[in-house]
Amino acid sequence: MEEQEKKIAVALVVAGGRGERFGGAIAKQYQSLAGIPVLRHALLAFCHHPAVKAVAAVIRDEDLELYQAAAQGLDVLPPITGGDNRQQSVLNGLRGLAELSPDQVLIHDGARPFVSGAVIDNVLAALETRDGAIAAVPVVDSLKRGGGHMIVDDVARDDLWQAQTPQGFSFPAILSAHQDAEGNGAYTDDAALARAAGLDVALAAGAAENLKITTAEDLARADAAHAARLFDVRVGQGFDVHRFEPGETVRLCGIDIPHTARLAGHSDADVALHAVTDAILGAIGDGDIGRHFPPGQTEWRDADSARFVAFAVDRVRDLGGKLAHLDLTIICERPKITPHHQAMAARLADISGLGSNRVSIKATTTERLGFTGRNEGIAAQATATVRLPI
Repeated sequence: MEEQEKKIAVALVVAGGRGERFGGAIAKQYQSLAGIPVLRHALLAFCHHPAVKAVAAVIRDEDLELYQAAAQGLDVLPPITGGDNRQQSVLNGLRGLAELSPDQVLIHDGARPFVSGAVIDNVLAALETRDGAIAAVPVVDSLKRGGGHMIVDDVARDDLWQAQTPQGFSFPAILSAHQDAEGNGAYTDDAALARAAGLDVALAAGAAENLKITTAEDLARADAAHAARLFDVRVGQGFDVHRFEPGETVRLCGIDIPHTARLAGHSDADVALHAVTDAILGAIGDGDIGRHFPPGQTEWRDADSARFVAFAVDRVRDLGGKLAHLDLTIICERPKITPHHQAMAARLADISGLGSNRVSIKATTTERLGFTGRNEGIAAQATATVRLPI
């Protein structure tokens, strides 16, 4: 039997809203959630999904700088300018994706940061046999219709579902439906527009945690929910060595310490920060410093090693995780570390985004044994603890 050709799916993340109900100077999709913008959480879910071949966002032109910060380093298409309402923004986005000729599109709210790979899978699976499919959860609470502040009717919750996103569709079908409805801005839900165009739309299992942030209270709940999900504790270790060469200072944890030699290396040779970088990357199974920053590349010649640590911390955040603790041991006879301990710890805390009580720096010697004992160089070993969502 001939294998069925795999369909090409793309994602369109809609982030052009102003968020009047949220308030504040910055729209809700750019507010910080667990240290990164809400929108970045949503983009990451689709960038990391193996079935999604391209990701694009619809934004307001005036939010371009905020968007660029939120999407920095992600494999996403250039942003698409939105319209005066959500319906027009989605149509602009679909037109922007048309040149890719995708088979399917997943339309997602940029203010839903916790969409999981499983929910995306559910929508794509339902979409295999239907024109459209949406993530949704059954209504479990009793429903009342009110008039003023009084109950005027009871509403049966049987067969009622709460719509979520992503909402997936056959790309040609939803593009045609949106084009036919252009100018009628009454639709705030793509499934409703699709059904009005005669498309059949299935319900796929969503998730209670796939919440939409609308108010500041929602963001506070999302922060608490994110913290509650960080139960997967990982520990990584890093080790590095650099030899001495002629010079006058040694750089450790970003602090230049007077000495009779310097450390040799392609970058600034900060052996301490190199060990820390490897420890963080090791905790998330993401290779080592040499893989991400090859020593033969001129780009990293004399580079500040603080960039390497910041990169590793960002990789943790991109997984929805959090760096929890760093423990660093520096092994050398000279220079003496104790006089510089506080400055080094403060700098490492600043680079890694940790509180000072979550950074430990120790120093030891090898009792004049080995290359460190002969004052030929410095070694450093580090342990990083990270928390990832389950």
